[in-house]
Amino acid sequence: MQKLSVGSESIATLADWQKLVVRRRKKRGLSPYHEHVTRMFPKQVEALLDSGSIYWVIKGLIQCRNEIVALDQVQTQDGRKACSILMSPKLIPVVPTPKRPFQGWRYLKPEDAPADLGEIGGANDLPPELRAKLANLGAW
Repeated sequence: MQKLSVGSESIATLADWQKLVVRRRKKRGLSPYHEHVTRMFPKQVEALLDSGSIYWVIKGLIQCRNEIVALDQVQTQDGRKACSILMSPKLIPVVPTPKRPFQGWRYLKPEDAPADLGEIGGANDLPPELRAKLANLGAW
């Protein structure tokens, strides 16, 4: 699954936001996972729960992912049905991949998912700006 990280400037700012969400959840006695609530419930539940991830688009590039832990049907404050996506709070940097803007979330085929940077020797040590430039040049 891919999702725009609206308001994030970098992986670091997304990580800061997710840490805040997890802290708030823990204070309320909830699980220590990052939660994202979305209006639509995915139809490909089994695929997402079987080692699925949310790939975050930041500044026009897929830059990182969170592993999905659970999908739960919840109600919003105004009584509408929604989907709570619980994720591991660990962000995993991926090979920066250009992505055009879209609304909501979209499925991402496994063969189209960018590789984790940890799988590419030394790439994880590059500054985010350099990784983005290399991605835009088609270096990956």
